[in-house]
Amino acid sequence: MKKFLLSLALSVAALTVGFTAISANAQTAATAAVTAPAADAPKAAVTAAPAAAAATPAAASSAPTATVNKGDTAWMTVATVLVIMMSIPGLALFYGGLVRSKNMLSILMQVFVIFALIIVLWTIYGYSLAFTGGSPFIGGFSKFMMAGVTPDSMAATFTKLVNIPEFTYMTFQATFAAITVALIVGSLAERVKFSALIAFAVLWFTFSYLPIAHMVWFWDGADGITDQASMDKVTAAAGWLFAKGALDFAGGTVVHINAGIAGLVGSFILGKRLGYGKEAMTPHSLTLTMVGASLLWVGWFGFNAGSALEANGTAALAFITTLVATAAATLSWIGAEALTKGKASMLGAASGAVAGLVAITPAAGFVGVGGALVLGLLAGVVCMWGVNGLKRILGSDDALDVFGVHGVGGILGALMTGVLAAPSLGGTGVWDYVANKVTPDYSIASQLWIQAQGVLTTLVWSGVVSFIAFKLVDMVIGLRVTEEQEREGLDISSHGETAYHG
Repeated sequence: MKKFLLSLALSVAALTVGFTAISANAQTAATAAVTAPAADAPKAAVTAAPAAAAATPAAASSAPTATVNKGDTAWMTVATVLVIMMSIPGLALFYGGLVRSKNMLSILMQVFVIFALIIVLWTIYGYSLAFTGGSPFIGGFSKFMMAGVTPDSMAATFTKLVNIPEFTYMTFQATFAAITVALIVGSLAERVKFSALIAFAVLWFTFSYLPIAHMVWFWDGADGITDQASMDKVTAAAGWLFAKGALDFAGGTVVHINAGIAGLVGSFILGKRLGYGKEAMTPHSLTLTMVGASLLWVGWFGFNAGSALEANGTAALAFITTLVATAAATLSWIGAEALTKGKASMLGAASGAVAGLVAITPAAGFVGVGGALVLGLLAGVVCMWGVNGLKRILGSDDALDVFGVHGVGGILGALMTGVLAAPSLGGTGVWDYVANKVTPDYSIASQLWIQAQGVLTTLVWSGVVSFIAFKLVDMVIGLRVTEEQEREGLDISSHGETAYHG
């Protein structure tokens, strides 16, 4: 208990220092929300920037006013519930089945508690820092503790003057933040202290997730765009990567690359598990892993199709591309497995499905069905290499292959989005909010370079923040359990419980 309280004290102290630094560049807390939240997944802007959603007040009493669509709101509520299901129980069971039985309960506990923790932090300050104006790199505190947000507050979708309740948008984005932090657990499994993990989660969420989310997804919304001057003004106030035109429909950079590189850094700092490479560390229940993977696949439709923010054709496109890419990646992985190892495995099928889900995430609303098929087939093979060949090259004990699947798959998906979004390849292109049509001069080379900047920025930012956060926690609390506790298993040594009896 003392160590747990110490970890919380560390987190509070770090947040105090961090908020002081952030607020120097961010918008000073003022009145309630006049600026809207930006959204994932865009249609696209005149500068090739994706369009994210933001709550925007009516420009004038004589101008058309935004309205809330009940169908969109109902769909977004369902999508949010689906994303919660992805985390608990989906991710928890997927990870839990992959560890040894003596650590099953610890994984469930870590995912469950991190999800709850991030929801609380998102409500207090996370939403405000990610989705209000301030600087190109972080927002401000104008919506601290959800100040000024009421049941009547609205957030824009990708159709001008069609809105959803801001509370709906806020909760949808909260689930993205929570599952992103929980993903990191897989790299640290079977040897990390619970108190240290909680402290790290607070630091990383604050200084890595929130800035990346702001840089990629924040803008003031499309409702006020009427000409090039207004478009330029909106772009100038947007997040740094959004203003460059980075396309990320539902979190290739913000979620998967962000968490993947954090997990890789953590696995190096934490060190390898006792007996790694010498003792068998096989999954204790592929049955539960398959159940978890299935829940992830179902929930991911909320993750990707929900990122359209409307119950419309874009949501339908994201739904079908998610379905096709995941199925293709499953077959691709087990096919490659059969060719190289002689047998196709259930673990390979489940891993392939997750690889496909990861790779299609940034592309879901931008690519056509053919593009999704190609991306899925690539993801299965590339991510299989990521958890085998690349892992051996790096020499890491990334226990549950977070970087090999989420990091590598996220990089593949983010880069291929720039290629496959081209209208000439069946993609949607980017939307010109001034002309209200798809821009006619899509350049694959230019967009690919913009996508690469998003990938590199996320890798460096998250990598540096993760290294500092892990080192701070290690100095104050200590990251790793003792050798005796690790051999006993974290279920008993960390929680005094066990997942199984008898």
